[in-house]
Amino acid sequence: MQSFDGWMKATQGEMELALVQHLPPVALTPARLHEAMHYAVLDGGKRVRPLLVYAAGALFDADAAELARAAAAVEMIHAYSLVHDDMPCMDDDALRRGKPTVHVKYDEACALLVGDALQSQAFDVLADGGIDPVRQLAMVRLLAKASGSLGMCGGQAIDLASVGLNLSLEELEQMHRLKTGALLRVSVLLGALAGKSLSAEETQALDSYAAAIGLAFQVVDDVLDATADSATLGKTAGKDAADNKPTYVSILGLEQSRTLAEKLRNDAHRALEQFGEKARRLRELADLIVQRKA
Repeated sequence: MQSFDGWMKATQGEMELALVQHLPPVALTPARLHEAMHYAVLDGGKRVRPLLVYAAGALFDADAAELARAAAAVEMIHAYSLVHDDMPCMDDDALRRGKPTVHVKYDEACALLVGDALQSQAFDVLADGGIDPVRQLAMVRLLAKASGSLGMCGGQAIDLASVGLNLSLEELEQMHRLKTGALLRVSVLLGALAGKSLSAEETQALDSYAAAIGLAFQVVDDVLDATADSATLGKTAGKDAADNKPTYVSILGLEQSRTLAEKLRNDAHRALEQFGEKARRLRELADLIVQRKA
């Protein structure tokens, strides 16, 4: 079997091509908006969510074109959220993926429209597939819920309202289940549904896996924000502490946060036991999420 690094690089390359294919051409009017959409989405990021889509699709031998479509849709939602998150009305950041944020490179109005357009484009892409319509509708609904007030947007709202507050560990986990975990979870489910309808047992196992890696991703993000520099991260380091935001590190400390991330990695592995060797890539992604340095 191909090495994990080889698989990851090949999949990231496929994802770049799929995103170009599913984004409006830059030359198409309004050209500046389309150029900014390409700037926001292409040539950056680890593509963790698309990798999860592909890895989950491998469980059920999903069609490659449908996986590319689902992965592109999730990545567009993720990219839109980053564009809006970086704006002055939110986290007011100037650096993302090692380059100026969209509102800095272009302007605030353009950045707002980029996020809006990427969100719409994601659903257009996902709704244009060739799989069973019942599964396709389920995928559209799952992505909508994961993106909205009961998912990513809701988590961001809680995050903004929590600045300067002393959240409990349970409150912090709830915020990140929505803000970060919801989109990671839906990445796994969309990849699986691109292959087949899921049984209750399969859904529960994938949900348990996704819940573990979703929290682990944020725990590690908080650790890196406290320990890595901006050049390594590709975004402004130490910003959470500077903005007085509650984090796992501020509540648990560095060592307990690292211990928690490792526990969550083990939980993710256990959740996949019923899938055997076919879940190898999902296990390797859990390892990547916890052991990454940026």
